Amino acid sequence: MRPNIPQRSAVPLGLAAGTVALTVAGSLLSPAATAAPVQVPSTTDSSATAFRGGIEVIEGPDDDQQVIDGAVFEDKNRNSKQDANEPGVPGATVSNGRDVVTTDGQGRYELPAFDNMTVFVTQPRGYQVPVDEDNVAQFFYHHLPEGSPELKFGGLEPTGALPDAVNFPLAKSALTQSPEQHCLIGGDIQTYDQEEVGFAKNGAFADLAARDDYAGCGALFIGDVVGDDLSLYPQTRELAGMLNGPARFLPGNHDLDFDATSGEHTFDTFKANLGPDYYSYDAGKAHVVALNTVEYPTKHPAAKGDYNGALDEQQLEWLRNDIAKVPDNKLIVLAAHIPLLDYADQGSAKHQVDQVAEIYEILEGREAVALGGHTHSIENMRTGDSLEGWDKLFGVEGLPFPHITAGAISGDWYSGRADRNYPLAVQRDGGLPGVLTLDIKNNTFQERFTVRGEDDSLQMALGLNTPRYRDWYAANLAKKGSAPEFTDPTAVSKSDLAGGTWLTTNFWMGSTGSTVKVQIDGGQTVEAERTQKMRGEGQLVGAEWSDPVAVQEQLVNGGSLADRMMHLWRLELPSDLSVGQHTAKVTSTDVYGREFTESLSFQVTE
Repeated sequence: MRPNIPQRSAVPLGLAAGTVALTVAGSLLSPAATAAPVQVPSTTDSSATAFRGGIEVIEGPDDDQQVIDGAVFEDKNRNSKQDANEPGVPGATVSNGRDVVTTDGQGRYELPAFDNMTVFVTQPRGYQVPVDEDNVAQFFYHHLPEGSPELKFGGLEPTGALPDAVNFPLAKSALTQSPEQHCLIGGDIQTYDQEEVGFAKNGAFADLAARDDYAGCGALFIGDVVGDDLSLYPQTRELAGMLNGPARFLPGNHDLDFDATSGEHTFDTFKANLGPDYYSYDAGKAHVVALNTVEYPTKHPAAKGDYNGALDEQQLEWLRNDIAKVPDNKLIVLAAHIPLLDYADQGSAKHQVDQVAEIYEILEGREAVALGGHTHSIENMRTGDSLEGWDKLFGVEGLPFPHITAGAISGDWYSGRADRNYPLAVQRDGGLPGVLTLDIKNNTFQERFTVRGEDDSLQMALGLNTPRYRDWYAANLAKKGSAPEFTDPTAVSKSDLAGGTWLTTNFWMGSTGSTVKVQIDGGQTVEAERTQKMRGEGQLVGAEWSDPVAVQEQLVNGGSLADRMMHLWRLELPSDLSVGQHTAKVTSTDVYGREFTESLSFQVTE
């Protein structure tokens, strides 16, 4: 059963109308549309040619336990070992999670060593790090001599003394050399049980199996990989084996070892299964910085909700050192689970990052974009946007560069009625589950959101906000998941027209600079008004500012409540519309000039 979204225009959108075309291996591809159920092939061209392998650890112990060293090298025969004819890669960046160095002319590096560090290479442009059989990128070495303390989900095994050397293999890659990149960002897979692993597989991961535009930059999953039960990491990790590109992960507040007795071990099980909790990599002229923005209290006992959005001092020092090595002409893509700043939780310090002003200072003058997850909503905030909560909490009067909240693969925690092979799971902002892609050329980007199971043309939902709807909203607000169905949502009486009825457009990736224009019955084109201006005002909340399409689904079938969003446009319908059928044609245009058209048929009654 399809979601309650208005009938879409029968005229396909061509390139001029905003469909993004991608060039891969010399061929022109339209973004893939998938229908459920999707048959996922057991192998793909990219999986057959992927650079499979791992890092090379030269057995030790090393004579100097205060220093870790090794080489970054071109692995010509792809055997994960530096053979005699395989040169080092000069100028590559390597870090211990605090200090950052570049390799010498022979590809050698040397770093201070300390217990509980992760050493990793920043993938250089024109190269790719190896991936394992699940397509998870391998570019790191954990050093924890005695292993994790006793943890419910295992943590890290003891590594013992430092080895003689840790070498990082690379393979040359035309894909990451290209100035054109398509970087896939997936928020909140957040599987709580095996059934939900199946929902993720049938949903976003089946879609991604049908796409190959992200093979160079790969897919970055920005936290809440699972939902507290860390024993699901292996099953969720296996989903990356469906991808046509490398997979990388970040931790979220549901990826914690809650039984850790000190802050330094709260992500040990995440690290053991998926990799470092922060790092960076290059693809084309983009430098992707993956941050861990989840801080868990060191005092115990602590509740699962006692986390905070923050960076510790070591990670902040690493960020300064990492950015200092990046040329000014690169685009900085800053990704995290808890966003630096967001709309949904704009009044809560916990759900934003304490050090946001310091991060802005580090990135001053850079071309940058910040990406986040966590809120299970879609937010596209532009340079200069501002909200009252940001100023009060952090002293930020306006964004210095775009901030995008990527939505969630799980949508609204896999809630609501069944829709094909997964729950509908309408998100907090009324958006549907899906994934974000940054289409990057040189150091500029365009963002696009792809709804799970759909192509890129589905970008909005149309509805009617009538007095009758607002009365139903008020009467059923306390009955979330059990409210009676709102009947005839596209019917409006003459008296309700006189009492104030809006045609609503929830343009999920709409932003400052976007426009929404409406034609009723083929008449004059009128521009709709955006409700949340993002000019320093507070959040607008309630029935008047809600998305009726989403709310009518959520109150009846469960989930969050789309009672606030920064991408809603509305147009008051004329009070003199005649009794009978009418059609509204809505054209939404984003800041890049891409147009999306939907139509809503509605009836005026006596």
